[in-house]
Amino acid sequence: MMHDARCLASEPSTSRPQPLGFRKFAPRICSGSKAVAPRRDKQQTRFVTNVITSTMARDRLSEQARQDLDAVRIRLDHQLKLVITPSLTGEAAPTLQKANDCQCDEHYRATPHYHPSQGWQPQPHHLTKDQLWARICEEAHQDAISEPALASNLYSTILSHDNIEATMTFLLSSKLACPTMLGMHLMRLMQEAFENDPRIMDACLADLQAVYDRDPACDRYTQAILYFKGFQAVQSHRVAHWLWQEGRKALALALQSRISEVFHVDIHPAAQLGRGIMIDHATGVVIGETAVVGDNVSMLHHVTLGGSGTSRGVRHPTIGHGVLLGAGVTVLGPVTVGAGSKVGAGSVVVTDIPCHAVAVGVPARIIKRDLLKEAVTDMDGVYEFVLDYEI
Repeated sequence: MMHDARCLASEPSTSRPQPLGFRKFAPRICSGSKAVAPRRDKQQTRFVTNVITSTMARDRLSEQARQDLDAVRIRLDHQLKLVITPSLTGEAAPTLQKANDCQCDEHYRATPHYHPSQGWQPQPHHLTKDQLWARICEEAHQDAISEPALASNLYSTILSHDNIEATMTFLLSSKLACPTMLGMHLMRLMQEAFENDPRIMDACLADLQAVYDRDPACDRYTQAILYFKGFQAVQSHRVAHWLWQEGRKALALALQSRISEVFHVDIHPAAQLGRGIMIDHATGVVIGETAVVGDNVSMLHHVTLGGSGTSRGVRHPTIGHGVLLGAGVTVLGPVTVGAGSKVGAGSVVVTDIPCHAVAVGVPARIIKRDLLKEAVTDMDGVYEFVLDYEI
């Protein structure tokens, strides 16, 4: 091991780096992640109910309003493929009673084509894994010819490897390496994660396609891989999350700390992120331990998905599929932002937001419902807002 450390500190070798070997696997359609709700006895259940009620000021709502909000949460849990449990009061789970709660079904029947708020699905214009790797190599080769100063970097990061797994392993380990976390150790760790859980790379490819589709500043796949720290931070988190699920929590937390130092993005390794995630600019993004982020979510810099209270239960937000969170948005507590919704820059969300709604302000208020235009399709942070709205 000391030999590895000396090799990393020595002059770079002029020989061709040997590509890392990875097991081949077929891409799989997103199956979603499941979160198992902890068991609670009746006394503890009543305590958690009181905490959430007082924190979110739900005691000021009518019984019907509470049922409506719970119904939206259950609908979103179903979309995120989480485990559905009875309400905290022990009563039967409420059902959707009003058409205004969520117009997903009606909207989808009217326009049967794909919607980002339905979850991640590969689209016809998306490249396959082999096509994507060929495109990345072609772009790197072109950049190496046009800019010789980058040739060495492009060769060591992309062109010397046989697949995207090896490229991501080398890139992330190089970024995160430090005197107490050697690059060789991180390479072996990430190689182990990619080999043992192919879903990590499936999600990485979905994130790459999402950045290319939604970020108007990105016109090359290599641009996102090499230079976008939001993309790099999410992929690093996926490895830390794998470690957390494997019970290697100390190492997962150490990796999280290093990710925060390097990318200025702090995502707890227990947080669950879906596919097709884009974090633009990324500086200052914080996502807490029990947060759940669905597929096709886009967020900008300084977004906070924070906790509320000191309880050990769920204390962070659940973000639905296809949600757009503007710059500086803060979502606090175990609230739900429904699928296809949009939250304006600088808003503070402390209550549930239904599906396909537009919210803005401090605290955030719903200014439009039944939003038919998918928020993440064009990343428009101004459209649908009331420009003369007074807070």
